Amino acid sequence: MSTEKTVLSSFDTWKKFLGDRVLQAEKMGMSEDTINKLAYEIGDFLDEKVDPANHSNRALKELWDVGDADERRTIACLMVKLAKQNA
Repeated sequence: MSTEKTVLSSFDTWKKFLGDRVLQAEKMGMSEDTINKLAYEIGDFLDEKVDPANHSNRALKELWDVGDADERRTIACLMVKLAKQNA
C-alpha cells in the first residue's frame, strides 16, 4: 500500500502526518501565511485527485466543496492549527 493511501486511511494518522509536516516547515523558516497557502493548495489537490478514505475526510471534502475561496482558506488554516496540536 502506498504512503498516500496509508496516511489518508485514518483521520488521526492524517492529522499526525500533516502536523509533522507543518512543524518541519516552521523549522525550515516558512511563515504561517506560507504554510496556510500550501495547506490551501493541498486541499485543492486532495479535492480533485483523492477519494476520501474515511468519514472524517469525506466530511472535510463536502465542506470544501460547498465553500467559496475564503471559506476554503479558513478550512485550510484550521486544519493547520489542528495538525499542529496533533504533531
